[in-house]
Amino acid sequence: MEYSRILAGREDPLPVFSKVVEALENFEEFPFLLEPVYREASDLGDEELDRLRFGLVRLQVYADIHRYEDMEAAQRMKYVAAVLERMLFGRLLLEGEEAGGKQQCC
Repeated sequence: MEYSRILAGREDPLPVFSKVVEALENFEEFPFLLEPVYREASDLGDEELDRLRFGLVRLQVYADIHRYEDMEAAQRMKYVAAVLERMLFGRLLLEGEEAGGKQQCC
């Protein structure tokens, strides 16, 4: 799967995306990549932080769209993206979304 392309959208990938891709490809390493991602993100400017956040949102949306093709991969994508977004930005941009894919009603 082209995780880097999903994260970058139609722009050039940010260097921090490589650590996110590493977490997705080797899920067991994700806990050890949290701090390096956080440190790298703390050096980003506002525009790059926006691109990072939208990359994480794009990954969650992609996972939702393709969840029935490979449920395990979709769950990994959602989990990694949601944990990183909460860690870096304090909350999910898509407020009604939870890491498990449940929508809050009304």
